[in-house]
Amino acid sequence: MSAVDRASDDRSAAGRSAARAYRPAMRPGVLVGPAVLRGPRTVHLVKHPVSGAAFEVGPREHFVIGLLDGTRDVDDVVAAYAERFRRRLPEEQWTRLLGLLGARGLLAGSPDPAPPDPPPARTGTFWKGSRRTVADAHGTAGRLHRLLSPLLRPWVQLPLAAASLLMTVAVLADPAALLDGLAALLARPLVLIPFAVLLWFSVCLHELAHGVAARHYGGVVTEIGLRWRFPAMMMYCTVDNYPFLPGRRAKLVVAAAGAHVNLLLLLPLALWWALLDAADPARPVLTGMLFVGIVQALGNLVPLPPLDGYRILSHLLGTTHLAPETRTYLALRRRGREAVAAYPPRARRVHTSYAVASVALVLLAAGGTCAVVVLLLLR
Repeated sequence: MSAVDRASDDRSAAGRSAARAYRPAMRPGVLVGPAVLRGPRTVHLVKHPVSGAAFEVGPREHFVIGLLDGTRDVDDVVAAYAERFRRRLPEEQWTRLLGLLGARGLLAGSPDPAPPDPPPARTGTFWKGSRRTVADAHGTAGRLHRLLSPLLRPWVQLPLAAASLLMTVAVLADPAALLDGLAALLARPLVLIPFAVLLWFSVCLHELAHGVAARHYGGVVTEIGLRWRFPAMMMYCTVDNYPFLPGRRAKLVVAAAGAHVNLLLLLPLALWWALLDAADPARPVLTGMLFVGIVQALGNLVPLPPLDGYRILSHLLGTTHLAPETRTYLALRRRGREAVAAYPPRARRVHTSYAVASVALVLLAAGGTCAVVVLLLLR
């Protein structure tokens, strides 16, 4: 063997030795989400703390990422992997994962990517678009959270939630009175118009409630603005790291916060309604206002995209992209059982049940709306 070959072999051996001694660590601030079902796969979402770029990894890659704390070399990782999965971690898989993490800037010591450019203040046209109205959305949500923090304690919120539930049951208990109240409200434009303005502000507070709840659990609010679909205009509040909030409870509270606030805003009207005599002419109008407000609040809890109920159901089931993945599953299912062989039994049950429930909800909503319209016209 020539001296050149021996030197090359020595360098290769030194490189392999250095690679085996390397103790990689994830960079501080990397966000790693819990396991969620996406179609036939179980995945975890991993997000860069600076660039905001995110990608999915499987359970095995997630396990390895959890070991990268700067104290373990490849032999330690391979041993832990073999104990967990009863098989040896292939060297090429280890190398490929480290290369992927390094290329995405997720390993400690990797170059820090430039932060993403801020989105434009306004997008769209006169007919459809959005406009950012708050320069520092996260700071604004933080100030609101500090102001409202005494009211966010369980001993305050639980009685309020119970009062909202009691109001909802009491108002909806008499369907005939609801129709009378809705007809009375529609017959009084001088009451209907201010009430419509109140509902619009209720929608604005609905969005801000999502942001305040997210800040309460450590979320990041990236945008607060207005979105329009001519002639309607509404506020929006975007929570950037929503899938990474700690625990399922935090996600459920953030998703339900808007509807909760909508119901709370109706409590003064409900108290007035409850104190009025049944023969008072103002009572049917209040009944109609409460009925419309409750439908607005509870309508957001219907588990269809893009409503809050869809997010709540996704968190309860531990799924992501539930609606599009269900459409994909149904398209494959029409080709035969072999086409969905990769789906585990739980995924098949989830997507089949959601498809059936979605159709039933749409038919129920359409039928209920038509029934209310017909009954009002026949009065």
